[in-house]
Order: sequence, then structure tokens, then C-alpha cells
Amino acid sequence: MGVPQAMQTLSERAAFTRESLQKSQTITDSMVAILGSFDHRLSALETAMRPTQIRTHSIRKAHENIDKTLKAAELILAQFDLTRKAEAKILRGPHEDLESYLEAMDQLRSIVHFFNCNKSYKSNAGVLNHVNNLLAKANLKIEEEFRQLLTSYSKPVEPDRLFDCLPHSLRPSSGSPGHQGEATGKNPSSTNHSEHNKSLETAVYTAPTLIPPRILPLLHDLAQQMSQAGHQQQLYKIYRETRASALEQSLRKLGVEKLTKDDVQKMQWEVLEAKIGNWIHFMRIAVKLLFSGEKKVCGQIFDGVDSLRDQCFAEVTANSVAVLLSFGDAIAKSKRSPEKLFVLLDMYEIMRELHSEIETIFEGQACVEMRESSLSLTKRLAQTAQETFGDFEEAVEKDATKTAVLDGTVHPLTSYVINYVKFLFDYQSTLKQLFQEFGEGDADAQLASVTTQIMLALQNNLDGKSKQYKDPALTQLFLMNNIHYIVRSVRRSEAKDLLGDDWVQIHRRIVQQHANQYKRVSWAKILQCLSIQGAASSGGGGAIAEAGSGSGVSRAMVKDRYKTFNIQFEELHQRQSQWTVPDSELRESLRLAVAEVLLPAYRSFIKRFGPMIENGKNPHKYIRYTPEDLEHMLSEFFEGKTLNELKRCLTCHEKTPAERSSRRTERIHAVL
Repeated sequence: MGVPQAMQTLSERAAFTRESLQKSQTITDSMVAILGSFDHRLSALETAMRPTQIRTHSIRKAHENIDKTLKAAELILAQFDLTRKAEAKILRGPHEDLESYLEAMDQLRSIVHFFNCNKSYKSNAGVLNHVNNLLAKANLKIEEEFRQLLTSYSKPVEPDRLFDCLPHSLRPSSGSPGHQGEATGKNPSSTNHSEHNKSLETAVYTAPTLIPPRILPLLHDLAQQMSQAGHQQQLYKIYRETRASALEQSLRKLGVEKLTKDDVQKMQWEVLEAKIGNWIHFMRIAVKLLFSGEKKVCGQIFDGVDSLRDQCFAEVTANSVAVLLSFGDAIAKSKRSPEKLFVLLDMYEIMRELHSEIETIFEGQACVEMRESSLSLTKRLAQTAQETFGDFEEAVEKDATKTAVLDGTVHPLTSYVINYVKFLFDYQSTLKQLFQEFGEGDADAQLASVTTQIMLALQNNLDGKSKQYKDPALTQLFLMNNIHYIVRSVRRSEAKDLLGDDWVQIHRRIVQQHANQYKRVSWAKILQCLSIQGAASSGGGGAIAEAGSGSGVSRAMVKDRYKTFNIQFEELHQRQSQWTVPDSELRESLRLAVAEVLLPAYRSFIKRFGPMIENGKNPHKYIRYTPEDLEHMLSEFFEGKTLNELKRCLTCHEKTPAERSSRRTERIHAVL
């Protein structure tokens, strides 16, 4: 295709495009004109409808306000209705239906909260005033109900009820008057002190019912309401006064009494000892039953009111604890004496036994004073017991009683000290705790040392007392009896394990030494009368020797020997039959030891010199006794006979001259 043709084609197309654009512009202009007319019409329509829209919005807003007002009115009316119902319950009081009453109080508090949050209501102030007045009345009734309910069920616990809560081993015996039974305290002479204490460690106590379980939830709810109402001081005062009074009355009924140091000092020991025994019993009952029970009651009533719980418990128990501990304190501070040691140890034991429970029951800052008072008393009792122990050793050594034991038997001081030591060994574990508390080294070694010192002090004192006797033989017999009693008692007690076998053997030898000294002092002179050498050598130049005697001893000398022997033996028999060797084995042993020396010498003398007298006049005047007579009379030695008894015995020994002569002849021939 040529160029001209192409140019024509292009020109035609351009003309067509131009024509099309012109038509499009025309259409656009037409549309703009049409749309412009619509905008004008819509604007006019909007202007025409605006008043209608405004009226519609106002009507809708009015409806919303009416709905809100109706709902608010319904709420207010509902609050008035709730107030009316709650008021009716409040006016009836809490006694009939406490749960409903407490619900009404909660409802009133909700009403107060509602009006406080909606202060724009015109009736707000009047309603709040009315509801608050109702709440004030309700709180007063709650307070009175708490007081009445707590008072009604806070009665003192009778002693019998408390005794029933104790383990059987601690209950008073049926025959004991009042509260004083076999369990009131511990006598040192009881069967086995340590076994008794072990049984107490596993003893089961039954908690007493101080307030019925069904009442405790009611008291708890009332306490919660009072606390929420801000009446904590009234709550605290009511609880403290009511429960403290019940607790103190329970203790008084039991027998607890407030005693001062002066009261204690004026008491007879038997009365004081009984009161100490009772105090030990009371401490167990108070801590394990009453105080622990009071702790549980207080915990249940004040559950959720922690700020009052501990303080209330402390105030309720404070006076009772003080009364109990003051008695122990008075004893610990009173004048020391040996007989108080065991009760001091008993008191120390009970305080140690109850220590952990006291720490648990009286926990917290509010009870710190009671814990400290308890611990202070324990330490004071320990200190006093230790000092009393030391005083005892000194008292034994310095005992200056002039009580004379005329028959040479065991001195009361000896039996007292030995029993004292034996009783001490019933308290071994307690004494060891005592020594450890004061840091005095090995407790076993300390106890052994103290016991040894007491024994030594006793022996020193006995040595001094033995010097009161004018008869040296009685001096030896007295020492033999007393040392033997000490050794025998130690061997039969736990002291043997502590003092050791060496101590026992040494003191047995001391007993034997005194027995040998007695024989030497008492019988040497009379045995000299029966000495053949003495008889032969003492025949003076003026003596006439009897034919056939072969001894060079005169009949007169032999008669004098017999006469002297008889006088001395009868004196010994009369005197030493009044003496006493209380131990049967030792008594027989001593008689046998004398007989083994005396009888062979007497038989030998009769065999040698008897015929000289038998062949003379009145032989019965000189040979008054056969060996058998002497043996029989020796069996009467150390029996502690009275003079009247001795006279009867001597009458029994008397025979007619013919009987004595016949019997003597038979015996002499038997010897020959």
C-alpha cells in the first residue's frame, strides 16, 4: 500500500476518534447536569426532614430516661422491701434464729453500701440514718447475745469431771477425800519412782468439754459480727471476764489457793508436804486439761480474728497461771531444809515434764510473760534443790543431836541418811538433769562424788558420836553396827553400781575391824582369867600347891580365878545382853566369834583346874557355869533386853546346889 493511502486511513481514524470524544463530552455534561439537580433536591429533602429527626431522637431519649427511672425506682423499692424484712428479723432478736438474724445484718450492711454508692437519691440520708440505727440496735443485741450465750455455757468444771479425764494411774483412789488421792504428789518411798515417771510419759489424757461443741460455731459467728462492727474491745472484755472467771473457779473447786512465802513459812511440814503433792497434781490438770482446753476454745471462737485470739487467751489464763506459779515460787524461796529436797525434785520434775506443752500452749508474743515465768520457776527450783543437796551433806557432818543410842544399835541419823540416799537414787535421772543444767561435767561422776561425800560425812559424824560411850567395847559395837547397816543398804540399792565394789569391800573390812576391836576390848580381860600360864605364874610364894595337880597353882588361886571369871562374865552378860546388834547374821557371827575364843579356853581351864575345886567345899560357889551354860548365855548377848527381862533370864539359870553340883560333876567328867 502506498503512502498516500495510509495517510488517508490515519486521517479517517483520527476524525472518528475526535467525533467520539465530542459525543462523550456531551454525555458527561448531561450527566453532571442531571446529578447536580439530584443534589439540590436531596439537600432540600434533608432540610425538610430535620425537624422530624429531632422529634424522634427526643422521644427515644425520653423513653430511655423513663426506663432508667423505672429501674432505679424498682431498685430503691427493693431496698426498702429488704430493709422492712431485715428490720422485722432484727426486732425479733438473735435468740430464736441466729443464722437468720446474722443474714439480716448482712442485708442491712448491703443496703448501707447501696445508698452510699447512690448518694444522688433524695431519700438517701433518711434511709441511711434509719438503716444505721437498725444496725446499731442489731450490734447491741449481738453483743448481749454473745454475753448471755458465753456466760450460760461457761461454768466451772467440777473436780470429778477433771479426774475422769486423767489417766487411771493419776486418778484419786475411791477412798480419798476430795481431791487428795494417791496421785496427789509423789512420796519418795514409793515403789519405783522412775517406773512411775515412765508410765506418765505414755499416759493418755482426755480433753474436757469446756463449752458444748454445738455452741462454739454460734459464739464464733457472733464474735465475727462484733469484730466486723468494730466492737472488738467489748468482745475482748466480755470474753476475758467470763472465761477467766470460769477457769479460776474450776481451779478453786479443785483446791488451788493463793499462798504467799509467809503462808508457806508458817505451815507445819506435814501440811506443806501435802499441799506440794496437790500442787503437782494441779499443775498437770491445769496445763494438760484446763489451759490446753481453753486454748482450743479460744482458737475456735476467734478463728479469723487473729488480732484478738492470742491476747484474749493470754488475759483469760494470766491470773490462774500466776496463782499456780506463785506457790512454786514461794516454796523455792522458802527456808531450805533436807526434807524439802524430794518435794523440790518432784516440783522440778513436773515443770520439766510440762515444759514443752507450756511452750506450745502459751506461744506467741502475748504469752511471753507466762513462758518466762514458767522457765524462771523451773530454774529456781533447780537452784534451790541443788543448794539443799549441798546443805544436806553439811548437815550430816555437823549433826550434833545428843540423842544417845544406849544399846549401840544403828543410830537414827544413819538410817535417816541411808534412806535419804536410797530415795535420791529414785531420782537419778532428775538429779543428772540438775547437774547438767548447771554444767557440772559428767552427771554420773558428779552423782557418785556427791554420794561418796555424804557417806563420808556420815561416817565422820558417827565417829564423833561413838566417843560419847564410856565403854570402849560399846564404841566398837556402835561403829560396827552402823557401818554394817550402811554397807548392807548400799549393796541392796542402786548406790552399789555408782559407788562400786571396791567401796563395798573396803567398808566390809572396816566392819570386821570394829568387830575384832570389840572382841579384844571386851573379852581380853576375862580370857586372861582362863589363861593357864597366867594362873601358874601368878601363884605367889605363900601358895600351897595341891598334891597331884602338877601345876604349882594353889587351890586358892584357882578359886580366885573362878570367882573373878564369874563376876566378869555375869557383868558382861548383864551389860551386853542389853546391847543390840539388829542384823541377825551379824549378831550370830559375833556371838560365834566370841564363843570360838571363850568356850575352848573355859573348857581347857575346867579340865586342868576343875578337879581341884570339885574335891573341896562348896564347889558350886566357884564353878557356877558349864560350857553349855556359857554358850546358852552367849546366845542372849546383843538382844537388847531390858533389866526385867534379864532378871527373869538369870532366875532361869539359877538351880539348887544339888542340881548344880550333879550337873557340874557330869560335865566335868565329860570334859575329862
